[in-house]
Amino acid sequence: MSIRKKIVVAVVAAAFVLAYLTFYTVRETEFALITQFGRPVRTVTDAGLHVKWPYQSILRFDRRLRIYNPRPSEFLTRDKKNLVIENYVAWRIDDPNRFVQSVGDTSAAEMRLHDIIWSGLSASFGGLDLDSLVSATPGKTQAASMLDLLTASAHRTALSQYGIRVVDVRIKRLNLPEQNKQSVFARMRAERGRIAMQYRAEGEEQALVIRANADREKEEILSAAYKDAEKVRGEGDAEATRIYGEAYSRNPHFYKLLRTLESYKKVLDDKTTIILNSDSELLKVLTQGESGAK
Repeated sequence: MSIRKKIVVAVVAAAFVLAYLTFYTVRETEFALITQFGRPVRTVTDAGLHVKWPYQSILRFDRRLRIYNPRPSEFLTRDKKNLVIENYVAWRIDDPNRFVQSVGDTSAAEMRLHDIIWSGLSASFGGLDLDSLVSATPGKTQAASMLDLLTASAHRTALSQYGIRVVDVRIKRLNLPEQNKQSVFARMRAERGRIAMQYRAEGEEQALVIRANADREKEEILSAAYKDAEKVRGEGDAEATRIYGEAYSRNPHFYKLLRTLESYKKVLDDKTTIILNSDSELLKVLTQGESGAK
């Protein structure tokens, strides 16, 4: 190979190396921190092709949301109840320059977050009773508002010291130490039993009121029905008396005959044995015929 060709190849190679050291790209999901001899110079947040000096270096950081899951820890409430809390922290890098200078990498950042969140949870649980954290009544617990305050406080501290934005702090699971579970379960059963007895007492009270109202309504209905029945019966008796009176006034002898025959029908049958005087009024119709009814 001639000297000229070697020079051309060397120039082209140098151009490629210079372009490689000068141009760089930034993705949508990352920050690029430009350093010069280990000292941060500027932060690039815009995605696309960029230019730097060949002697400068690039540190890339993922700008997407990260989830940190610390190991479960035990905390003490204000009423001296131990709780085992398993939580998570949603965070991301907000200031790469401060992040590099203070922590350097994600492992160290999560260690710092662990200290901040642990101290915040300890202080928060220490100011609340267990009943305000765990309740069967919706909306009675203060856990949500406590975690919102903790998220805001941890964000201020982490952002100012480490360039980290704390997006959310939440509890995945709240449990009791094994030695405390039985006593808590017994108290919960007693509380549920008390509420059940209260419901039963209220139900029995309502049942008594319903029965009393039903009995009163029953008596009112029966009284009204008896009143109407007596009224109808009285009217019927009066009408019957009137009819009897009219019938008697038209033909007293015939009326007496019918009444006597009805009396026979009521008191005499094939099993009746009766002994009467010969001049008895009851026998006159049988012995004397129609003239006996006059």
